[in-house]
Amino acid sequence: MRSVFSEVERRAAWRRVWLALAEGGREFGLLTDVELDDIRSASGEGSVDIKAAHNLEKRIRHDLMAELRVFASQAKKGGGKLHLGATSADIEDNADVMLFMRALDLVLANLGACLAEARKKIALHKGTVCMGWTHLQPAEPTTLGYRFANYAQDLVLDIRTLESVRSLLSGKGIKGAVGTSASYKELLGSDSKAQALERKVMDRLDIRSMGVTTQTYPRKLDYLVLLALASVAQSCHKFGLDLRVMQSPAFGELSEPIGERQVGSSAMPFKRNPVLAERMCSLARVVAALPAVGFSNAANSILERTLDDSASRRIVMPEAFLAIDECLGIYRQVMGGVRVYPSMIKQNLEKYGPFAGTEAVMMRAVARGADRQKVHEAIRVKSFAAWEEVMKGRPNPIERLLASDETIRSKIAPKELKVLLRPEAHVGDAVSRCERFVKDQADPLISKYSKGAVGPRF
Repeated sequence: MRSVFSEVERRAAWRRVWLALAEGGREFGLLTDVELDDIRSASGEGSVDIKAAHNLEKRIRHDLMAELRVFASQAKKGGGKLHLGATSADIEDNADVMLFMRALDLVLANLGACLAEARKKIALHKGTVCMGWTHLQPAEPTTLGYRFANYAQDLVLDIRTLESVRSLLSGKGIKGAVGTSASYKELLGSDSKAQALERKVMDRLDIRSMGVTTQTYPRKLDYLVLLALASVAQSCHKFGLDLRVMQSPAFGELSEPIGERQVGSSAMPFKRNPVLAERMCSLARVVAALPAVGFSNAANSILERTLDDSASRRIVMPEAFLAIDECLGIYRQVMGGVRVYPSMIKQNLEKYGPFAGTEAVMMRAVARGADRQKVHEAIRVKSFAAWEEVMKGRPNPIERLLASDETIRSKIAPKELKVLLRPEAHVGDAVSRCERFVKDQADPLISKYSKGAVGPRF
C-alpha cells in the first residue's frame, strides 16, 4: 500500500497516462513512430527523477508541469508532443483511478484473509456455548462461533460494498479543460475522432471513462471510496472493541495474542493491555472521520471545478487506504491469534446462564396445567432473589429456589428442572447458522480473495 501511494509511483502513473495518450495520438497521425519510440524509451521503470522534478517545481510552482518538463527533457525527440490537447486533470485523475483500483484490490485481498481467519474460529467454536450479552448485561447463551460469524458477516458486507464501489470507478477520460474535448476536436477535426482517441487511450490504461465530466472526474467517486473504507473501519472497530471488553477482568473470556516479552505498562509490570485492538480502534476512528472531507470536496466543487479539493484529497485518499491497510493487518493477526479461556466462559455460564432457562420452565409448567401468570410471578420473585446472591459473589441459586416453589414443583420434577436450566439447551440454531454462513457466504469470498493477501507486519 505504501508503494501504491508513493511519490515515485504517482509520477510513474502520470507517465503511463502520457504514454497512452501518445500511443493513441500516433494512430491519428499526431506523432511519428520515432517520436513515440522516444517517449516509450523515457517512460520505463526508473525513469522518474524526483530530485529534478522537485527542483523545477520550486521555481514554477506546478508539480505536474514540473514532471512533464522533466519527462520531455528525457525524450528529446518526442517530448515536444507530450500532453498535446490535455489538461492536468486528464493526466492526474486517470492516474488516481488506476492507483485507487490497485489499492482497493489490496484491501479486498486483506479482507479475504481476515475472513479466512474468522472462518477458522467459526468452525472451531461453532458449538462452544458462552454467555450472550445485551446492554453489557447477561442475556441468553449463544456460541462463540456464532459471535465470530457476526464479525465475519461484517467483513462479507464490506467486501460486497468495495466490489460495488470498485465497479463504479471510472477515470475522467481524455476530455480537456472543462470536459468537452474541445482541444481534441480541434486537433482531430470531429467529435467521433476525439471520442475514438479517448477510447483508445482508456483501453490502454485498462480503465473506463466517465460519460460526462467537468475538468475533473466527479469527486463523488472519492466520497464513495471513503465511505466504503469507513465501513471497513467500522467492522475493525466493532471487533476490536468487543475483544477489549472480553479481555477485561469483568468478562475474561478472550484476549488478543500477547507476546511473552510484551510490556504492558512502564509503571505496572503486571499489565496485559489489548494494545493491538486499541491501535486498530484508534486508526479506525481516523478513517471514519475522512468521508466528511470527501463530502465537502464533492459538494463544494463549483460549476466546472474549483481547486480547493486538491490539497485535502492528496492527504485523505492515501491516508484512508494506508490506515485501513494497517487495521486489516492488525485484524488478521488478532483474529488469527485470539486466546480463548474456557474456564472463564464456564464460570460466566454457571453464574448467569441458568436464568436463560426460566422461560422454558414457565412454558413446561403451563403446558402441564399451571396458571401462566402465577408461574411468571413465581419465577420473577425467585430470579430477583437469585440475582441478589449472584451480585454478592455467591453461586447462582436459581435452580434451588425454583425447586422450592410449590407452584413449579407441582409440575416439574427436580431432575427435569435441572435439565431445563442448562444453558447449553438454549442456543437455538446457532450451530447450523454458523455452518450455513460459512458454506454460503464466507467460503466463496475466501476462495476469491484470500490468496493475494499481504500478511501482518509486526
